[in-house]
Amino acid sequence: MKAVIQRVFKASVAVDGSVIGSANEGIFVLLGVHENDTIADAELLAKKVAALRIFCDKKDKMNLSVLDISGDALVVSNFTLCADTSKGNRPSYMHSMEPNKADELYRYFVEQLLLQGVKNVSTGEFGADMKISAELNGPVTIVLDTDTWRK
Repeated sequence: MKAVIQRVFKASVAVDGSVIGSANEGIFVLLGVHENDTIADAELLAKKVAALRIFCDKKDKMNLSVLDISGDALVVSNFTLCADTSKGNRPSYMHSMEPNKADELYRYFVEQLLLQGVKNVSTGEFGADMKISAELNGPVTIVLDTDTWRK
C-alpha cells in the first residue's frame, strides 16, 4: 500500500458537484492499493498514519500526531499511486489491485484509522471522478509505502 499524507487546515472531495467527504484540521490521505497488499498492510499503515508526528507542539516542533490534536482525516482511494513508470512515458497500472478487492482493502484501512482513534474519518467515492480541494498546512507531505517495511 502506498499513502501520500498531507497536513491540512481543511480538505474536501466532491462527486458530481456535491461534497461527499471533508476534513477540518488534520490529514488528507491518498491511498493506493497494490495487487499484493494484504489486511496486515492496511493495519500497519493505519497504525503508522494515525501515529505520524507531523503536527507542531507549543515549541513549534513536529511532535504531535493527528490523534494528539484530535484532528480529522479525509481518505481518498487513488490507484494511480501504483503506477509503473519504468518503461516509456505512459504509466502502467497493471500492478494495482483488482477494483472490488481494492475497494474492500481501502474500506478496511478507513476502519483501521477509526480503530486507532482518529475520531472523524471521511472518504471519497471509490472509482468515481472526484474533485478535491485542500488547504495545505506547511506544506507537510509524507509518502509511506508498506513495501519498504517488508525489506
